[in-house]
Amino acid sequence: MSGRLRGHAWMRTVIIWLVSAATLLLLSLLPGTLHVESFGAALLAAALIGLINALLWPLVLVAALPLTVLTLGFGVVLVNGAVVLLVAAITPGVEIETLAGGVAVALVMAVATTLVTSLLAIDDESFWYRNVVQRYARRTAPAADTTTPGLFFLEIDGLAHDVLERAMRDGNAPFLASLVRDGTHTLTPWETDWSSQTGACQAGLLHGDNHNMPAFRWWEKERGAAIVTNHPHDAEEIERRHSNGRGLLFADGASRANIVSGDAPYSLLTMSTALNRSRHGRIGRDYFAYFASPYNVMRTIALVVREYFSERRSARRARRRDVHPRIERSRVYALVRAWATVIQRDLQVSALLGDLYAGRPVAYTTFLGYDEVAHHSGLERPETLAVLHDVDHHIERLVRAAHNAPRPYRFVILSDHGQSQGATFRDRYGETLEELVDRCCASATVEGQHGDPSEALAYLGASIGEVAAGDSRTARAVRAAARPRSEEGEVQVGVDMPARGDKAPEVAVLASGCLGLISFPRIPGRLTRERIDALHPGLIEGLASHEGIGFVLVRCAGRGGVAFGAKGTHELATGAVEGEDPLAPFGAHAARHVARTDSFDNCPDIVVNSAYWVDADEVAAFEELVGSHGGLGGTQSRPFLLHPRELGLPDEELVGAEHVHAQLRRWLAELGHSEYAASDGSDGSPS
Repeated sequence: MSGRLRGHAWMRTVIIWLVSAATLLLLSLLPGTLHVESFGAALLAAALIGLINALLWPLVLVAALPLTVLTLGFGVVLVNGAVVLLVAAITPGVEIETLAGGVAVALVMAVATTLVTSLLAIDDESFWYRNVVQRYARRTAPAADTTTPGLFFLEIDGLAHDVLERAMRDGNAPFLASLVRDGTHTLTPWETDWSSQTGACQAGLLHGDNHNMPAFRWWEKERGAAIVTNHPHDAEEIERRHSNGRGLLFADGASRANIVSGDAPYSLLTMSTALNRSRHGRIGRDYFAYFASPYNVMRTIALVVREYFSERRSARRARRRDVHPRIERSRVYALVRAWATVIQRDLQVSALLGDLYAGRPVAYTTFLGYDEVAHHSGLERPETLAVLHDVDHHIERLVRAAHNAPRPYRFVILSDHGQSQGATFRDRYGETLEELVDRCCASATVEGQHGDPSEALAYLGASIGEVAAGDSRTARAVRAAARPRSEEGEVQVGVDMPARGDKAPEVAVLASGCLGLISFPRIPGRLTRERIDALHPGLIEGLASHEGIGFVLVRCAGRGGVAFGAKGTHELATGAVEGEDPLAPFGAHAARHVARTDSFDNCPDIVVNSAYWVDADEVAAFEELVGSHGGLGGTQSRPFLLHPRELGLPDEELVGAEHVHAQLRRWLAELGHSEYAASDGSDGSPS
C-alpha cells in the first residue's frame, strides 16, 4: 500500500474513533440505559469496541458464517450489542444495563459513522476488505494465473444511453463521467431486440442465446402455464434451454444479482441458481465479504431506514406538486425500494470486492436500484438520479479496490436495456389492456397475469430461497418458516406466480411494460388472423385501431406475420406496406426485430406494442409503471456500453443482445483468456 493510501486509512480510523466517542458521550446525555462519565471514558470505550471487533470478529465469522447468513444477519446485531455491553463492563466510567441497550448504542454509532464518512467522502473500502476479506479470499480461491487482466461487467439495470449522457453532463454520474473525460473509456450505444427487458437481454448477453423469449412473461401452451423470467424455477428453466455450458462466466467466473448465471461456478442472488441445493461450498461462503465487517449489518439497517423515509418524502412531494405521469407508491413499495437500493446493493458490492481479492478472472453483476426507482418515479426525477449517483459511487469503490487485487482488472459498465416514460394505458383510456380484450371478445373468459411488476420483490424472494437451500438443520428451519409463502421451494413475496397446474383460461393477456401478449391457451398451435376473426370477430380490428396501440402482430394465412396499425399494414416476409407503415415510428430495425419474434416457436397468437408518441417521447405501459420497458418505442431499446478504449469495437452497429455477447467474449480473448478465443462457435459465441 502506498504512503498516501496508508495515511488515508489512518485518517479514516481516527475520524471514526472520534465520531464513535462523541456519539457515546451524546447518547449518555439522553435518558436511557447508557451512562458515560467523561470524554476520556468515551474515547477508551470506542477504542476498545474497535479493537475487540478487529481482533475477534474475523475468528468468530469464520466459525459462525453459516448461522450468520441463515439468521439473515440478526446474529451480527446481537454480537454488536454484546461487544458494546462487554466494553461497558470493563471500562471505568461507562455503564449499559441491558443487551437491548447495547444493540441500540451499536446501531446509533453505525448511523453516526455512516453519516460522517459519507459527508466527508471517506472511502468505504477500509481495513476489513483489504485485510480480512483479502486473506479469506486467498485461502479459498483456487490457484490461478493472475498475470492476465480480469474483466468485470457492471450492469446498471434499465439505464438508457441518452439518460446516462445527461447524467454525466449534469453531475449525477461523476465517476462515470470522469472515465470518459480522462480518456480511459468510451461510451457507445447499442440496440436491444424487440423484447427490451432483463430476462431476454441477459440470456443474450450472458449465454449468447435469447431465442424463443418474446417478453418478460409469456404463455406456453405446451406447458399449460406462463413463464415469468424473474421467478427462480422459470429462470432455471430458461437457463437450461439457452446454456451450452460455456456462457460468458463459465471459466471460474462469478454471477452476482442476475437473472441467469452465464454458467458461473460462483453465484449469489442469481435467479436461475437460487434454488440449487447442489452448489459446492459451505453455506454462506459468497456472503463472507459482506459479513467480514461487524459494522455492515448495522450500517445497512441505518441506510434502509433512511431510504424508507426518503421514498415516503419523495412520494408526498410528487403528490403535492401534482407531478405527471405518476402512480401510487405505497409504504410496502418503500420497503421494496430499500431492499433494491441498499440491502441487495450492499450484498452484491461486498461479494464483488471478495471476487476482486480472490482474483476471479471475470464477473457480471446487475445494479437493480435505478431500474426499480425509475419504474415508480420516472427516468430522471430527483430521487431516481440520486440512486444513479449512489450506484456511480459504488462502481468507483470497486474500481479503486481493484488497485489492491492480485491481478490487474478492466471494467465494462453497461446496461441491458433502457426505459421509456409516459402515462399508463389505464390512466390514458380508463381501462387496462385486459379489459380492452375482454370488451372486444365479449363472451370469452379473459384472464390476465397479475402481480407487482417489481423485480426487487422477486430478488427478495429468491434471496430467502437461496439462504434456505441446502440440507443442514438451519437451512431446513428457514425453509419451514418460509413454507406458507412458498411453492416448490420458491418463496413468493409478490403474488404474480405462474399458474402451475391450474386450468388454462380461454384467453390469457400478459403484459411486459408497453408490450402485450394475447394467447388462446386451450387451442394448440399458433392461431392465424382468420381463425381469431372467426372466434372473436372484431378483436384484431379493435386492438389495431385503438389510439393507444401502435401495432399488432398476427400471423395471416398465406402471408405470414403481418403488423397491423390503425392506418396501414406491414407484411414482414416481403416488406410490403399498405397505407401508413405502422412500424415507421419504432426505428430502422423495427421490422427486423418483429420478424425475429414472429419466427419464435412460442410466439403468442397476438403481440401488441403500445403507441409511441415521438414528439413527446412517451409510451403507454400496460402495467402500472411510470418508466417501462419490454417493447419498442423510445429509449427503452437503447442501452449503452462504457468500455475501456483499449477494448475496441468494430465499425458495425451493435444490434441485439446476442451480438453484444459475441463482442464481450472477444474482449475476454483479447485480454488473454484463451478459453474464449475460439472463433468457430465452440466457445458459445455466434460463429
